[in-house]
Amino acid sequence: MSSTPAGEGEEYLLLIEFVHKHLDFHDAELHSVLEMHGIKPGVDCHFRPLIGSVVAGSDARSSSHTIGRTADSKRPFRVLSFAWDTIGSKFTVCDAETQTGKSNDDGITENQTNNGRAVINLVSALARCTLIRSVVELWGMGSNIDDCIKAIQSGNALKRHQVGKHLTASKRSTTLAKSYNARSWKITIHTLGSTYTRDEQQGMRSKFSFLNFPGQVQMESPDDEYLVIREVELDAMGGAVYPRHSSGKKEIIPENDAMPPLACYFGRVLGNASLGRNWRGSNRLEQYSLKKRLYLGPTSMDSELSLIMTNLALVKKGSFAFDPFVGTGSILLTTALRGAFAFGTDIDLRVLRGRSPKENIASNFAQYGLPPPELVRSDNAIYHRHYRDNLPLFDAIVTDPPYGIRAGAKQSGSRREEVTPVLEEHRHDHIAQTRPYCVSDVMADLLNVAAMTLKIGGRLVYVIPSMLDFDETEDLPQHECLRLVSICYQPLQTELGRRTVTMEKVEEYDENKRDAYLGATWVNGPQSAEKVANIRERLIEAAKKKPGYEEKAAIRKQKRKATKEAKKKAKREAPGNQGNAGSKDN
Repeated sequence: MSSTPAGEGEEYLLLIEFVHKHLDFHDAELHSVLEMHGIKPGVDCHFRPLIGSVVAGSDARSSSHTIGRTADSKRPFRVLSFAWDTIGSKFTVCDAETQTGKSNDDGITENQTNNGRAVINLVSALARCTLIRSVVELWGMGSNIDDCIKAIQSGNALKRHQVGKHLTASKRSTTLAKSYNARSWKITIHTLGSTYTRDEQQGMRSKFSFLNFPGQVQMESPDDEYLVIREVELDAMGGAVYPRHSSGKKEIIPENDAMPPLACYFGRVLGNASLGRNWRGSNRLEQYSLKKRLYLGPTSMDSELSLIMTNLALVKKGSFAFDPFVGTGSILLTTALRGAFAFGTDIDLRVLRGRSPKENIASNFAQYGLPPPELVRSDNAIYHRHYRDNLPLFDAIVTDPPYGIRAGAKQSGSRREEVTPVLEEHRHDHIAQTRPYCVSDVMADLLNVAAMTLKIGGRLVYVIPSMLDFDETEDLPQHECLRLVSICYQPLQTELGRRTVTMEKVEEYDENKRDAYLGATWVNGPQSAEKVANIRERLIEAAKKKPGYEEKAAIRKQKRKATKEAKKKAKREAPGNQGNAGSKDN
């Protein structure tokens, strides 16, 4: 690897390591976070191919729905290149402890360049990515450790570090980082999916002794932590495809041990002082786990996926975020955590009110020190009758629509043909009856409301379940005013998965074309709509074809009956109910 490719000037390379999960979301979330901070791939930075890649990741956004489907998509690393002369002028990579200006939630420091432009802190900006484990200032990479060392020796990363220009917040900074000679350090060996003894790791470290760092070795909280990464092929669960040891990690498998790595990397960990080596550590994400929330429902969205969705939607401080199927508010909560003004609606008044004054949506917000959201009981099917529909309000709509797998969709209306009119004196507190809401209509109305109410450039992010026969090119709902940005797939079962779809408003809504918009939602009409409808029934039919279904169904039925009886018994024996039970017996 050459640090200065011919005709391109000097590069500053970052190695981004993702957690090995939600693989299809890696690139989509990263692109969204870069865009959120005004960093344009292909202009401000470029993606470089990993060692052994067939093709490089694309910088183009014209076919952006393919983000996450490149040759590197199954590998948890990306290489991001910046022009070296922009580090310190347009961007900074310093830690929070060495910045002269504080970094806000959007990764912009208070320091200004000579042109009066804010300096973008790449550490703070990339820390917005839910799926990033660490970011490394890449000094060298190769197909093995020896090639990696040659890349370091032929590059100029060490000379840059000795000068230390990029270790301060900007060219105008008056507070300098520690001098090169005074910086403590350590080298960590990171072997994915493989275990090496201390002696073996020390052997790897010794190969980098030529760097001859003058500072003191410090194992706890050093100024600089250097990382040697040996990348191997991983399976879907993050384990090595060709494990070095047999089960139980007792004996080395010679043929697997002899296999060369996919690549080797060396560099300095960024954010070491403020975030540590593992950016997801120190309870950073665990604190938002659903297990810790006061109010939950059967369809509450996983906190990690909710945080990813807010990044895909470009939600940031000051955004106006809307969830039209708010439920227990798990997605809406994460928009508020990002600093957005949160507004949610749902047709089910019971779920909006919660179980008690201490178990409701507002109590979840209070749990994290957030102001309560604005909640309204309304029907998305008739949004135009509840609100002003000709006024684009929202920066982002982030939602998980009901599809009938765990909870069926409802809309206002009676199931009876003849409906008794509501008297005028009862209208002020009348709650309308509800009837089933066809999934195809749920999606058509959602996209239409998004087209009406999003600002230009605003984003809609929603989740759609699908079976194996789902075709992304033909079966996704569409709208003339919305551009498809990305599709991220998450497998759930053998037959079932869900796609997180991101769309952006690119054209103003024409009220005169409302019927045409709704009629063009599904490319193949009912055939496409049917693939996201009746998912529950289709899953049951698929399960019935598997051997032993009847026996397992009978066991589940027995368990449900036993659980129901146990709850009834516990309720009868509760202290407050014993007196009532006795009076009935008398």
